[in-house]
Amino acid sequence: MTTTDISAAGDVAVPAGAAEAAATLLERLAARLGGTASVTKVFGDPITVGGVTVVPVARAGFGFGGGAGRDSADGKGGAGGGGGGGVDVRPVGFIEIRDGGAVYRPIRDPWVDVALPLAATVAGLAIPRLWRGRIRPLYARGKRAA
Repeated sequence: MTTTDISAAGDVAVPAGAAEAAATLLERLAARLGGTASVTKVFGDPITVGGVTVVPVARAGFGFGGGAGRDSADGKGGAGGGGGGGVDVRPVGFIEIRDGGAVYRPIRDPWVDVALPLAATVAGLAIPRLWRGRIRPLYARGKRAA
C-alpha cells in the first residue's frame, strides 16, 4: 500500500484503503447497534390484565469504536485495525395505567435500600469517635484553651 491520504490536521498519513475500511466498519457498527437500541427496547409492549395496563420502561445505551491500520516507515510491516461495540439495556421501572391515570413506578435497587442506611449508621458511629480521639490528646497536652 503506497497511496496515503493526509488527515485534516496534516500530520498523520493514513493508508487510503485502511481509512475507507475503518469508515465502512464504523458505519456498519452504527447501523447494527442503532437498530438494537431503539424505542421499543426502552418502552416495552403494553400488558393489560384486569383493567390495569403496564408499560415496561428501560434505559438503553450503545457505543462503538474502531481504528485503522497503516504501513510502517520501512515498508516491511504494518499495523492492523479493528472495532467493536456494545448495547446496554436495563429495566428501570414501569408505567401503570389505571382508571384514566398513569403513574410511573421505578424498580428500586435492593442494594441501595441496604447500603445507604448502613453507610449512614457507620458514619454516625465513627465520626464522633474519631473526633474525640483527636480532641482529647490536645486537651491532655495543654495545647487547647479550656
